[in-house]
Amino acid sequence: MIYTSDVRYSLSSNQMKRLIGKPLRFNVRVYGVWIAAGKVLVSEEQIFGETILKFTGGGVELGEGLIDALKREWQEELGVEIEVLQHLYTTDFFQLSAFDDSQVVSVYYRVQAVHAPATLLNRNFDERVFWLPLRDIDEQTFSLPIDKVVAALIRCL
Repeated sequence: MIYTSDVRYSLSSNQMKRLIGKPLRFNVRVYGVWIAAGKVLVSEEQIFGETILKFTGGGVELGEGLIDALKREWQEELGVEIEVLQHLYTTDFFQLSAFDDSQVVSVYYRVQAVHAPATLLNRNFDERVFWLPLRDIDEQTFSLPIDKVVAALIRCL
């Protein structure tokens, strides 16, 4: 069992098997949460044939700072230059990646566009972005465990 704050997280037997005898590395990810007019921008992606609803962002590359990585991800995915407003959340519990044997550490920032485009399009063919009303968001809205925590936090903004 993994304990943090007042929440208990447990690893499945498959997750434990993946960890035994294997080196564990960190997988650092960074995401932007853009809230405007009572809505939040979300990304929909296809990962291993599953539709995943998540915040826009991605992996931090070696030699890259968090904010630089976040700005790069938004530029690559949406062609949008962003301003980072404030830190929202950093993972405070153990999260094994669903895709490899790494431990995920995600950092979330509140962001806004420097120049908001009239239309937002994801540059990746199998992904899209859209605005979701904050009132419609809860922990079940998002697919990834860490995004679920952030969803609960942004409902209070």
